[in-house]
Amino acid sequence: MRTARTIVATIAAALLVSAGMVAASPAHPALATAAQCSGGANGFVDISDSLTGTNASVSGNPMTHLDGLNVNAALQFGTVAGAQRGWAHIWGSTINGDQVWMDWSEDGGSTVHVRCGPWVVGSTGMSKTSAAKATSSSNLRRFRACARLMFAAGLGPTHCTGWW
Repeated sequence: MRTARTIVATIAAALLVSAGMVAASPAHPALATAAQCSGGANGFVDISDSLTGTNASVSGNPMTHLDGLNVNAALQFGTVAGAQRGWAHIWGSTINGDQVWMDWSEDGGSTVHVRCGPWVVGSTGMSKTSAAKATSSSNLRRFRACARLMFAAGLGPTHCTGWW
Protein backbone atom coordinates (compact mmCIF):
# COMPACT_ATOMS: atom_id res chain seq x y z
CA MET A 1 0.00 0.00 0.00
CA ARG A 2 1.45 3.36 -0.98
CA THR A 3 0.44 5.08 2.28
CA ALA A 4 2.15 2.49 4.47
CA ARG A 5 5.23 2.57 2.22
CA THR A 6 5.36 6.38 2.42
CA ILE A 7 5.12 6.35 6.21
CA VAL A 8 7.77 3.63 6.58
CA ALA A 9 10.10 5.38 4.13
CA THR A 10 9.76 8.76 5.82
CA ILE A 11 10.47 7.33 9.27
CA ALA A 12 13.36 5.20 8.01
CA ALA A 13 14.92 8.11 6.12
CA ALA A 14 14.65 10.39 9.15
CA LEU A 15 16.26 7.78 11.39
CA LEU A 16 19.07 7.06 8.95
CA VAL A 17 19.85 10.73 8.40
CA SER A 18 19.76 11.55 12.11
CA ALA A 19 22.03 8.57 12.85
CA GLY A 20 24.38 9.57 10.07
CA MET A 21 23.90 6.27 8.26
CA VAL A 22 23.42 6.56 4.55
CA ALA A 23 23.78 3.59 2.24
CA ALA A 24 26.65 4.13 -0.16
CA SER A 25 26.56 2.89 -3.71
CA PRO A 26 29.29 0.51 -4.82
CA ALA A 27 32.16 1.83 -6.91
CA HIS A 28 31.09 2.93 -10.37
CA PRO A 29 30.36 -0.22 -12.36
CA ALA A 30 29.86 -0.11 -16.09
CA LEU A 31 26.23 0.78 -16.49
CA ALA A 32 24.20 -0.74 -19.26
CA THR A 33 20.72 0.38 -20.10
CA ALA A 34 17.92 -2.15 -20.22
CA ALA A 35 18.14 -1.86 -24.03
CA GLN A 36 21.82 -2.88 -23.98
CA CYS A 37 20.82 -6.07 -22.19
CA SER A 38 17.74 -6.88 -24.25
CA GLY A 39 17.03 -8.50 -27.58
CA GLY A 40 20.11 -10.70 -27.49
CA ALA A 41 22.54 -7.83 -26.80
CA ASN A 42 25.63 -8.79 -24.78
CA GLY A 43 24.44 -12.39 -24.44
CA PHE A 44 21.14 -11.55 -22.73
CA VAL A 45 17.81 -13.15 -23.66
CA ASP A 46 14.47 -11.41 -23.19
CA ILE A 47 12.05 -13.18 -20.86
CA SER A 48 8.50 -12.63 -19.68
CA ASP A 49 8.09 -10.30 -16.70
CA SER A 50 6.06 -13.06 -15.03
CA LEU A 51 8.67 -15.82 -15.53
CA THR A 52 9.59 -17.48 -12.26
CA GLY A 53 12.52 -19.78 -11.73
CA THR A 54 14.39 -21.30 -8.83
CA ASN A 55 15.66 -18.82 -6.26
CA ALA A 56 19.45 -18.97 -6.31
CA SER A 57 21.05 -20.12 -3.09
CA VAL A 58 23.32 -17.19 -2.30
CA SER A 59 25.64 -16.55 0.59
CA GLY A 60 24.69 -13.53 2.61
CA ASN A 61 21.45 -11.83 1.66
CA PRO A 62 18.90 -13.90 -0.31
CA MET A 63 16.77 -10.71 -0.50
CA THR A 64 13.36 -12.25 -0.46
CA HIS A 65 11.47 -9.49 1.36
CA LEU A 66 12.20 -5.76 0.92
CA ASP A 67 11.63 -3.21 3.66
CA GLY A 68 8.87 -5.30 5.26
CA LEU A 69 6.49 -4.13 2.52
CA ASN A 70 5.48 -7.43 0.94
CA VAL A 71 7.75 -6.76 -2.03
CA ASN A 72 10.04 -9.62 -2.93
CA ALA A 73 13.12 -9.69 -5.12
CA ALA A 74 15.53 -12.50 -5.82
CA LEU A 75 18.09 -13.83 -8.23
CA GLN A 76 16.43 -16.70 -10.05
CA PHE A 77 17.60 -19.24 -12.58
CA GLY A 78 16.12 -21.79 -14.94
CA THR A 79 16.28 -23.10 -18.47
CA VAL A 80 15.61 -20.35 -20.99
CA ALA A 81 16.21 -20.76 -24.74
CA GLY A 82 17.91 -24.11 -24.17
CA ALA A 83 20.47 -22.97 -21.58
CA GLN A 84 20.60 -22.37 -17.84
CA ARG A 85 20.29 -18.63 -17.29
CA GLY A 86 19.97 -16.29 -14.35
CA TRP A 87 17.83 -13.16 -13.95
CA ALA A 88 16.64 -10.66 -11.36
CA HIS A 89 12.94 -10.75 -10.43
CA ILE A 90 10.78 -8.40 -8.33
CA TRP A 91 7.17 -9.21 -7.39
CA GLY A 92 4.48 -8.74 -4.75
CA SER A 93 3.04 -5.38 -3.65
CA THR A 94 5.08 -3.45 -6.18
CA ILE A 95 4.17 0.04 -7.38
CA ASN A 96 4.92 2.06 -10.50
CA GLY A 97 8.60 3.07 -10.40
CA ASP A 98 10.03 0.16 -8.39
CA GLN A 99 13.24 -1.06 -10.06
CA VAL A 100 15.10 -4.34 -10.52
CA TRP A 101 18.43 -5.08 -12.23
CA MET A 102 21.18 -7.65 -12.40
CA ASP A 103 24.86 -7.09 -11.69
CA TRP A 104 27.47 -9.46 -12.98
CA SER A 105 31.10 -9.86 -12.09
CA GLU A 106 34.00 -11.49 -13.89
CA ASP A 107 36.24 -11.62 -10.79
CA GLY A 108 34.20 -13.62 -8.29
CA GLY A 109 32.13 -10.70 -7.01
CA SER A 110 34.97 -8.35 -6.07
CA THR A 111 33.91 -5.91 -8.77
CA VAL A 112 30.64 -5.24 -10.54
CA HIS A 113 31.72 -5.34 -14.16
CA VAL A 114 28.30 -4.65 -15.66
CA ARG A 115 25.11 -3.40 -14.06
CA CYS A 116 22.34 -4.30 -16.45
CA GLY A 117 19.14 -2.34 -16.07
CA PRO A 118 17.19 -1.09 -14.28
CA TRP A 119 13.90 -2.50 -15.46
CA VAL A 120 11.07 -0.41 -14.04
CA VAL A 121 7.75 -1.70 -12.73
CA GLY A 122 4.95 -0.07 -14.74
CA SER A 123 1.92 -0.54 -12.50
CA THR A 124 0.81 -1.61 -9.04
CA GLY A 125 1.19 -5.31 -8.32
CA MET A 126 3.17 -5.93 -11.51
CA SER A 127 6.02 -8.42 -11.55
CA LYS A 128 9.21 -7.41 -13.40
CA THR A 129 12.32 -9.30 -14.51
CA SER A 130 15.65 -8.36 -15.96
CA ALA A 131 16.75 -10.08 -19.14
CA ALA A 132 18.36 -13.50 -18.58
CA LYS A 133 22.09 -14.24 -18.93
CA ALA A 134 23.73 -17.66 -19.31
CA THR A 135 25.28 -18.96 -16.13
CA SER A 136 28.79 -20.40 -15.95
CA SER A 137 30.63 -23.03 -13.93
CA SER A 138 33.51 -20.57 -13.47
CA ASN A 139 33.98 -19.36 -9.89
CA LEU A 140 34.87 -15.97 -11.35
CA ARG A 141 31.61 -15.29 -13.18
CA ARG A 142 29.01 -14.34 -10.59
CA PHE A 143 25.56 -12.71 -10.63
CA ARG A 144 23.40 -10.86 -8.12
CA ALA A 145 19.98 -9.20 -8.20
CA CYS A 146 19.37 -5.67 -6.94
CA ALA A 147 16.21 -3.63 -6.42
CA ARG A 148 15.07 -0.21 -5.28
CA LEU A 149 11.56 0.70 -4.21
CA MET A 150 9.75 3.90 -5.13
CA PHE A 151 8.44 6.04 -2.29
CA ALA A 152 6.65 9.41 -2.26
CA ALA A 153 10.02 11.10 -1.68
CA GLY A 154 11.72 9.17 -4.51
CA LEU A 155 13.68 5.95 -4.78
CA GLY A 156 14.69 4.22 -1.56
CA PRO A 157 18.00 2.50 -0.83
CA THR A 158 19.45 -0.21 -3.03
CA HIS A 159 19.04 -3.80 -1.85
CA CYS A 160 21.19 -6.55 -3.44
CA THR A 161 21.35 -10.28 -2.96
CA GLY A 162 24.61 -12.01 -2.22
CA TRP A 163 26.61 -13.23 -5.22
CA TRP A 164 25.72 -16.51 -6.93
